[in-house]
Amino acid sequence: MTHLDRTDRKLLKALQQNAQLTAQELGDLLNLSASQAGRRRLRLEQSGLIERYAARIDPAQLGLSVQSFVQVQMASQSPEAAQAFLSLTERRDEITSVWTLTGDADYLMRVYCHDLASLNRLIHEILLPHASVARVQSQIVLDHVKKDTPLPTDHS
Repeated sequence: MTHLDRTDRKLLKALQQNAQLTAQELGDLLNLSASQAGRRRLRLEQSGLIERYAARIDPAQLGLSVQSFVQVQMASQSPEAAQAFLSLTERRDEITSVWTLTGDADYLMRVYCHDLASLNRLIHEILLPHASVARVQSQIVLDHVKKDTPLPTDHS
């Protein structure tokens, strides 16, 4: 775990809100020089704490009108079955996130599709026929009422 002081935490919070802040803008927010702010950001990037920068895109603008959470229960718990299934998820662009879980489902996936027919094809033609999959259950998102938010950067 990377040691973070109060200024590092403020820097992380600011970058989660706007990753395009310049060193000068970060310096102004943190009461540091631009070079000090830039060095802090670089240190956090090099430590791996800041994994990457990405743009958040509106799925509706891309015609992705159906968001779903899909739970998958595996037929086998073998490492080979898991690897075969995870390889499948890596090849499917509509599967944007995959988590392993405790409980009945082994995996939870976030899926974005153009329409219900596309979701149905993914489930019935791709996931269910896969040899590693025993059961699939999906929940269609009606409304995304709290958007993904920045991670908490303090310990309170």
